[in-house]
Amino acid sequence: MTDIRIAQPADAEALSAFAEASFVHTFGHLYDPADLALFLSTWNPPERVRAQIDDPAYDIALVRDQAGAILGYIKMGPLDFDLPPGQPTDDAVELHQIYLAETAKGTGLATRLMDWGIAWGRERASVLYLTVFTDNPRAQAVYRRYGFYDVGRNEFRVGNHVDEDRFFRLDL
Repeated sequence: MTDIRIAQPADAEALSAFAEASFVHTFGHLYDPADLALFLSTWNPPERVRAQIDDPAYDIALVRDQAGAILGYIKMGPLDFDLPPGQPTDDAVELHQIYLAETAKGTGLATRLMDWGIAWGRERASVLYLTVFTDNPRAQAVYRRYGFYDVGRNEFRVGNHVDEDRFFRLDL
């Protein structure tokens, strides 16, 4: 496994494709194909990924294998959702996405990426938020081990389908 590095504009296409494949593999079976297609058409296209790579408010850290395939990544940046009432938004950042290749699960890569993301957050803010699907207890357990706690409900739209996510917070 290679080192974690910051994504460059040339990584945008591969990151977009990796994110889409990861999302579809993990969650695609939950949605009507039309809703999934609508969501994927705007969620994380290469031009959006490239714009975030170029935006100094974001950092996307990734790991590739020796052959150059992406094994995983984490995207950190400013808040892009409305938090429940009473949650501080000043001095807060968001863990937007963390995805791993199936072959990278259980290798310690998730821990390395999470540690990197939390360190990134500590350099910029005093609060780190993320959202997690209500029916993803494995991810919730990982976040809780890091000290994140549930602070409320979030609607997550996939096309016309609305899922319930949970806002998780970590005081840095």
